[in-house]
Amino acid sequence: MSELIKTEAIVLHKIKYGDTSVIVTLFTKVLGKLSAIVKGGRNPKSKLGLIVDPSNYLQIVFYNKDSREVQLISSADIIQHYPKLKSDFDSLKYSQAILELVKTLIPEHEANTKLFNGLIRIFSLMDESKELPIILFARFFSFFLAELGYQLQLEYCSRCGKKELSNTELSYNYDLGMFCSSCRNHVLESFTLNAELFSTLVCLKYNKKISGDKTALIEKAIQFMEKHLKHHIPDFKGLHSLKVFNNLTLQLNNK
Repeated sequence: MSELIKTEAIVLHKIKYGDTSVIVTLFTKVLGKLSAIVKGGRNPKSKLGLIVDPSNYLQIVFYNKDSREVQLISSADIIQHYPKLKSDFDSLKYSQAILELVKTLIPEHEANTKLFNGLIRIFSLMDESKELPIILFARFFSFFLAELGYQLQLEYCSRCGKKELSNTELSYNYDLGMFCSSCRNHVLESFTLNAELFSTLVCLKYNKKISGDKTALIEKAIQFMEKHLKHHIPDFKGLHSLKVFNNLTLQLNNK
């Protein structure tokens, strides 16, 4: 028997199904990630089909049946649709990367209110241009790692316990954490962090202000977090959406 559920949801992904319908991946507030069908959603006259679009923040009503893999959406209303996420190239690029992280790495049917609110918060900040999209994405990535249980250990040297780590060459082991300049030779497998990259990662983790043009450093921080995640989740092969947008940028620049 189906249960009628009303909840808030962020649309993560949308694909065509059959001749007239669409299937969407939703991250809902009460049931976590799930798949649902919008029957007739490809009809140009279908209001529901237009509303259920990636990155939209909705109030939805759907029929939930535990024995069914794809639920049935009954109705939906827009709470926020974040227009800049669809009209600005960089905002689109990094919002798609955020959606990919949640769609790919969050288990189904596990509610996470903190992550749900974090998604709404970061999309609102992007839409309001509070910071560059790349910085906001990197902040979310650091937060997302913590929600998965793989947060970066940046507070002290894992060998000697030293807490003052600024202004020095450091190493990071993806299992053990940070190693200071005096202890870095005692760990075999590590990633070298210069003082600037370390400072940037700290700013991202603790939501500290990032002043000046630090785009290159933010890109290195994102690459570092990708490698950290790949180490802990071998099936994760990196963010496909970032590769697609980067290739598109190269093609546009070469024209």
